[in-house]
Amino acid sequence: MSQIIWIARHANRLDFVNPDWFLTAEKRYDPPLSDDGFIQAQQLAQRLKTENIKHIFASPFLRTVQTANAVAEALDLDIRLETGLSEWLNPEWMTDEPERLSTPELKALFPRIDTGYTAQIAAKYPETHEQVRYRSAQTARCLAAEYWPNDILLVAHGASVLGAAMGFVGDQAKDEVKATLCSLVKIVRQESQWLLELKGDTSHLTTTEEVVRFV
Repeated sequence: MSQIIWIARHANRLDFVNPDWFLTAEKRYDPPLSDDGFIQAQQLAQRLKTENIKHIFASPFLRTVQTANAVAEALDLDIRLETGLSEWLNPEWMTDEPERLSTPELKALFPRIDTGYTAQIAAKYPETHEQVRYRSAQTARCLAAEYWPNDILLVAHGASVLGAAMGFVGDQAKDEVKATLCSLVKIVRQESQWLLELKGDTSHLTTTEEVVRFV
């Protein structure tokens, strides 16, 4: 039997389009999608609409939930919030632990969230690059094993997309995966071997970023 692990990075975020948003935002490390980000999320949803995905897991940050929700609507699936897929809690980017919406607040905005799900792995501020890779890799492997043989989608951030992919194919992902905004990684299990089939595909998008930013 085979299993497919899809890993998507969130779509474009508001503070990338309008950097001044950060200066007055209540939750400055938890920006929503930008207008073009919502379009990208819809394009991702259309790309995945015909795939046999059974479960969607998303980082609990707003931009990843918004991206995952577009896909969940297209596939008629729930969203499970997984802190192990969270943003890299990098103290060089963040002066303190990022404040974000609570699960009940997210559930009120996105009814497809499954509040009965318990996250596999915690993300603790502050963390190094090695730590975010380790916990996202561990999270991805745990989810793949627990939901075997179902195909699953993980919606994460630049660093955690790369880390999740490394959880299956090791340094090959570090060398080959390009986690641009709203890109798609596809990893297929054939018997006991994991194969990297898509390395950050953006063919579903009408606009793409030129420089990869792991934030």
